Amino acid sequence: MADRFTKMHGLGNDFVVIDARTHAVEMTPARARAIADRKTGIGCDQLILLEPSDSADARMRIFNADGSEVEACGNASRAVALLLGGTSRVETLGGVLTLEALGDGARVDMGQPRFGWEEIPLAFAMDTQKIPVGWEVLESPAAVNVGNPHVIFFVDDADAVDLARLGPLIEQDPIFPERVNVNVASRVGKDHLKLRVWERGAGLTRACGTGACATAVAAIRAGLATGPVTVSLPGGDLHINWAPGTSILMTGPATHVFTGETDWSRFG
Repeated sequence: MADRFTKMHGLGNDFVVIDARTHAVEMTPARARAIADRKTGIGCDQLILLEPSDSADARMRIFNADGSEVEACGNASRAVALLLGGTSRVETLGGVLTLEALGDGARVDMGQPRFGWEEIPLAFAMDTQKIPVGWEVLESPAAVNVGNPHVIFFVDDADAVDLARLGPLIEQDPIFPERVNVNVASRVGKDHLKLRVWERGAGLTRACGTGACATAVAAIRAGLATGPVTVSLPGGDLHINWAPGTSILMTGPATHVFTGETDWSRFG
């Protein structure tokens, strides 16, 4: 039996979205990896599974290309906002998000950031505004949880960092018991940041919505920006607004690529 899916992307961060709210689809790490494979599957950075929710309009499950299930994905949230239309509430492992479709994009209330070392989480207590650790040229990152864990390094030139080599070393360091997303950012101007992201379980990505949120929050917290902040990623720009004690608002585009059909049993 063929099931429908939608291929979408947010600034080049691409997804296979399966709407399983009325027809259940069993998803395993192995199946998610097979679907995400760009040579033998459909191909994506993340697989998004929409299911019924008792507390919101839908439950969004997020699987990285390596099959790991994660708590949050900002770019996917904007894609789901377009699919659902209007204003909706979506349950995730990282909390309930409020989504608002806006033409060819969306605004997402990502909730309040968390800064406690045990909320990131880290392996032991440290100052999360400036963690006293380093990996070669990358030192003293900030740590923020925005539904998933991030570390942010502010550097003179984000493009000069060998993130393809350092990213996996930092992601899998024992100091991060649940692994971590790695962000390197540099200031372009007042309230404008350039960002590159090594995404936990997916690798280098053209865009990371939660990374943009975490980086903007860390910059505001450190006095490097006041907000709203424009975050320029390889795939394009996101606009992040946050003030201490409030929720993070992320605004940016999302794109429908195509709709297809397949038999999920073909993927194991």
